Amino acid sequence: MNLNVLKVLTVLIIFSSQVFAEENNNELSFYTGTFDVIDKEGDDKTSLFGIEHKNPDLFRDTFLGEFKPVSGAFITGNSSVYLYTGIEGQYGLGPLKILPSFTPGYYEKGDGKDLGSVLEFKSEIKLGLEIFDNSKLSYSYSHISNNDWGDTNPGTDNQQITFSKNF
Repeated sequence: MNLNVLKVLTVLIIFSSQVFAEENNNELSFYTGTFDVIDKEGDDKTSLFGIEHKNPDLFRDTFLGEFKPVSGAFITGNSSVYLYTGIEGQYGLGPLKILPSFTPGYYEKGDGKDLGSVLEFKSEIKLGLEIFDNSKLSYSYSHISNNDWGDTNPGTDNQQITFSKNF
């Protein structure tokens, strides 16, 4: 097993155990999708799998809408790893939720795409639909780049399908 995979699995196990140990209302999401979906050469395009945690009790109403902290991690089919934390907004149109987020994080390329820096920024827009009580199915599109702070800044665009459940 690759050392990067082992690191991410360890973090996810610790992270998940702490989430369920708390007595707060927590939202846990699992997602899968395509990393570097617009890759023209096709050599960096791969799958990704991730986990994300949100605590709806930490919503804050602002003049821009409702915001909450979000933390998560994903690993790609090429053993690239991204660990992140940031904020997510929530806007509702009936059962449809629009969830924009901004999450800086740590990126390790593994055997995958070199994004130019270990510090990367993920901007994401997610459209979610409540399918069951306390459950949501979502589609999201994200862009990760280092804002030209790294050696290079090729960036990557990703798309995911997410299942979220409140516990």
